[in-house]
Amino acid sequence: MADGLDVAACLDRVRRRDEAAARELVGHLWPLVIKIVRAHLPRALDEEDLAQEIFMKVFANLDQFRGEVPVEHWVSRVAVSTCLDRLRAQKRRPEWRWADLGEAEAEVLEAVLHNESEPHPSQGMAARELAVKLLDSLGPEDRLVINLLDLEQRPVAEISKLTGWSQTLVKVRAFRARRKMRKRLEELERDELRMMKVRQGTSSSSSSSK
Repeated sequence: MADGLDVAACLDRVRRRDEAAARELVGHLWPLVIKIVRAHLPRALDEEDLAQEIFMKVFANLDQFRGEVPVEHWVSRVAVSTCLDRLRAQKRRPEWRWADLGEAEAEVLEAVLHNESEPHPSQGMAARELAVKLLDSLGPEDRLVINLLDLEQRPVAEISKLTGWSQTLVKVRAFRARRKMRKRLEELERDELRMMKVRQGTSSSSSSSK
């Protein structure tokens, strides 16, 4: 975000209702905000609409910014908090089963479950789609902490500042979220085994009837 903007001077102008300064500040912060939005965007929401909502909150609460941290850190916290609010407001998706997976996703999951290995590079897209489905099965706070800690590789201390949670709570939430994802994977594996038995039973019946 090294665009040469004097952020402190720009903020002073924004507080004096300088519209040009407000546009400059949005341009300076837009890449940061849109990156956060895309990482945590609830499904069926337009990323630009959510980004605009974040900037509305930023300008509405600008008097609360005391300059004790860089404005980028403060805006990041507003953005994460807004995304979390939208995740909470969004209804949970229906449960999905092995039969709901695409062929490529099923292959990736089988590799992970049976071989305990990382997916092959050629399965990257399917692995990402599977990760999204697993994340969607989590609650808002669990999904957020996994996104920040495991996918974005942010330090626990930074996540604590972004969310307002203690570092201990961040670690506990991450542990519980991973456990829930592992449980979901195990449920899918049992689902797969049941389907295999059904297919084998159907195959045996067809063979005996000939």
